[in-house]
Amino acid sequence: MIGRLNHVAIAVPDLEAAVRTYRDTLGAHVSQPHDLPEHGVTVVFVELPNTKIELLHPLGEGSPIQGFLDKNASGGIHHVCYEVADIAAASARLASEGARVLGDGQPKIGAHGKPVLFLHPKDFTGTLVELEEV
Repeated sequence: MIGRLNHVAIAVPDLEAAVRTYRDTLGAHVSQPHDLPEHGVTVVFVELPNTKIELLHPLGEGSPIQGFLDKNASGGIHHVCYEVADIAAASARLASEGARVLGDGQPKIGAHGKPVLFLHPKDFTGTLVELEEV
């Protein structure tokens, strides 16, 4: 069902410092920041030859990333994102297997303009999983 790894998301307390680290220290191509108010985050993508790193920074009141940073002040890996061909079919299969889709269970449009779902970390070895339709 899952395809390739789309990205690894890292929550960061200082987005500008994180961008400098990836761009200047590691020499990576880094996108411009993009606000996603419906998700409560500002994102930056670090482009790698085989995948991406998504840098997440809190945006607005009640950002889920702020809650993560309150528990992990220096930041850290927040989630992994896998590609799926059909997010509705993936969601139905996961539900039939007892996996929990977070939120209202309906896909939302993610940072790449494509439907995404998040899966409960307790169902996936302690890892928050995002599925993105490609």
